Amino acid sequence: QVQLEESGGGLVQPGGSLRLSCAASGLTLRYYGIAWFRQAPGKEREGILCVSSSDGTTYYADSVKGRFTISADNDKNTVYLQMNNLKPEDTAVYYCATDRNLGWCSQRGVYRYLEHWGQGTLVTVSS
Repeated sequence: QVQLEESGGGLVQPGGSLRLSCAASGLTLRYYGIAWFRQAPGKEREGILCVSSSDGTTYYADSVKGRFTISADNDKNTVYLQMNNLKPEDTAVYYCATDRNLGWCSQRGVYRYLEHWGQGTLVTVSS
């Protein structure tokens, strides 16, 4: 059984930083890659970042490019989303997701209907 679990969300002031974690079990993330989505109140879920392990493709949405970065600890089967210079518009529930199929991450974006999802972690950016 595949499980993804996000953690690290919370309240942060504008300009601050947070690091989200996505811990996986039942699947080795470095073989498949990872995507991060977020859903702000009243808005649709959007894919903001993905990294495909099959071909190394990466995608960053313009809204997070230069501020958000991804890293991984393969020994812990965990991926991290470092978020810097946070803005109020970054307020959302953040989800990590992955898929064992190919082609879900491209330079133009990330496929919305991935196979495995975490439960989400809330990030609130407010003074």
